[in-house]
Amino acid sequence: MKYYLQFKTKMKRRHLWEVFIYLFFGGLATVVNFVIYFFARDAFNLNLFNSNSISWLAAVLFAFVTNKLWVFKSESENFFELIIEFGKFIFYRIVSYGLDMGMMFLFVDSLEITDFWAKLITQVVVVIANYLFSKLFIFKSKDKVV
Repeated sequence: MKYYLQFKTKMKRRHLWEVFIYLFFGGLATVVNFVIYFFARDAFNLNLFNSNSISWLAAVLFAFVTNKLWVFKSESENFFELIIEFGKFIFYRIVSYGLDMGMMFLFVDSLEITDFWAKLITQVVVVIANYLFSKLFIFKSKDKVV
């Protein structure tokens, strides 16, 4: 625990803690995405579109909870505020889903890259886009909102 606290203090001093914790949970969301994608594909013999859609939905739900509670520490004062925040989260995740799906089809169908490598490359781009969406448009702290 001592090393964790030292590491966290150093990261916070450099203003990198939020990025680090986002990447940590983003990495876990990517694992959720990968595991469910390949499980749906292999266990249920689903096509790329259906496997990718199911894995995307699971990763989005996981990411909302982790981003809200631990990354951006966003507090909703009431249920309406929570719904608005969740709606924005879903909207921007649909944007990144389009990016994800477009890149998957481009890499797999046009460039003939295996779906494993296509999924890996796509997830790096999606994690970066999602961080920017979350930081700039979704989980804005109340003192920064004009």
